[in-house]
Amino acid sequence: MPQRLALTALLVRDYAEAIDFYVRKVGFELRSDSDQGGGKRWVVVGPHGGGAGLLLAKPANGKGVGEQGAGRVFLFLETDDFERDHGRMHEAGVHFLEAPRREAYGTVAVFEDLYGNRWDLIEPAKP
Repeated sequence: MPQRLALTALLVRDYAEAIDFYVRKVGFELRSDSDQGGGKRWVVVGPHGGGAGLLLAKPANGKGVGEQGAGRVFLFLETDDFERDHGRMHEAGVHFLEAPRREAYGTVAVFEDLYGNRWDLIEPAKP
């Protein structure tokens, strides 16, 4: 089997609030939620239809939540319909830092998750 990126660990303060944000506001599906004991859970969310997901993880030392990108865009969410997803996410209360803009590589807008991590919502340019 060739290699593929399966999960990215995303530090969260609280599992329930993170699940709510990513499922209800961003529109991801909850792929897994199992108790691992000792206050740990294996919680995976990701876009419908498969692909890489996010492992929502509480940091062992309580640090780093919202700082994984060090103020830069950290994650990139690709869509086939920018207007649909931008509108739905905006209506759900996702905070966009800018108006949508067209670049040579596609239509894009930066948004923040509930902890301040920056994301690009992007529809790639058609060839």
